Amino acid sequence: MGANTSLLTSNTTNGSEHPPNPNLGDLPESCVALVLSYMEPPQIGKLARINRTFRAASSADFIWISKLPSNYRHLVGKSLIHDDKKLGKMEIFARLTRPVSFDSGNKEFWVDKVTGGVCVSISSKALTITGIDDRRYWNRIPSDESRFRTVAYLRQIWWLEVDGDVEFQFPAGSYSLSFKLRLGKVIKRHGRQVCTTADVHGWDVKPVEFKLTTATGQKTVSKRFLEITGKWEYHRVGDFIVDESNTPTKVKFCLTQIDCTHTKGGLSIESVFICPSKPSQDLVEL
Repeated sequence: MGANTSLLTSNTTNGSEHPPNPNLGDLPESCVALVLSYMEPPQIGKLARINRTFRAASSADFIWISKLPSNYRHLVGKSLIHDDKKLGKMEIFARLTRPVSFDSGNKEFWVDKVTGGVCVSISSKALTITGIDDRRYWNRIPSDESRFRTVAYLRQIWWLEVDGDVEFQFPAGSYSLSFKLRLGKVIKRHGRQVCTTADVHGWDVKPVEFKLTTATGQKTVSKRFLEITGKWEYHRVGDFIVDESNTPTKVKFCLTQIDCTHTKGGLSIESVFICPSKPSQDLVEL
């Protein structure tokens, strides 16, 4: 019995002892942290589950300072994190990736979990929509598909005009603004949710005009036909540049189709989405 126990506690080959084979747990924590600092947050989270050394290394502040937006302290204040001085940078990053409401709950911001970029979403409720109070033209429809639980639905109108603005302290960088739209609306049929396009008309006659302007004089105008029915699409309006991280940036935007020679209808408006620009952009919301 004693002989068998000794075999479990030492490595012997022909009577000579050998040191145990090295493993990942033997790596210095500082070296592991340095390697992790070059990785994206989701990868760091996965590797933190390997062992205690990786878990401890993954929480090093210097890793997460490089992932946080340059003006993260301002964002911490807006997100009502009162105990940030007691929190590590990893926990601050995690909290900022959760959507934070502002402007009476009609707008949200969050930090992207992969890039660390700041994103803003603006509800259709925060937009100025011509005729929105006349139910002959527009309806506000409850929606499980919307992060704000509602969409604005156009039944039919001659003059389409949707305006909005946001003032927010973005980190310096380039940002893209898009309208989230769909031709059609979701209804319940036989206990199932289906998208009906019965009201969709008029979008092939004239293009819709999208516009954005900033308080610093930047301006972008684009026109396009709305063609795809039954699915949400991000219609990119354009980009704007933020030069100063410590100053709020005001952006105005609009969607119009004011050719009164024909009516148009069947359009759902969910939100306006702002995120850091990418060379090849796939828009992803939380």
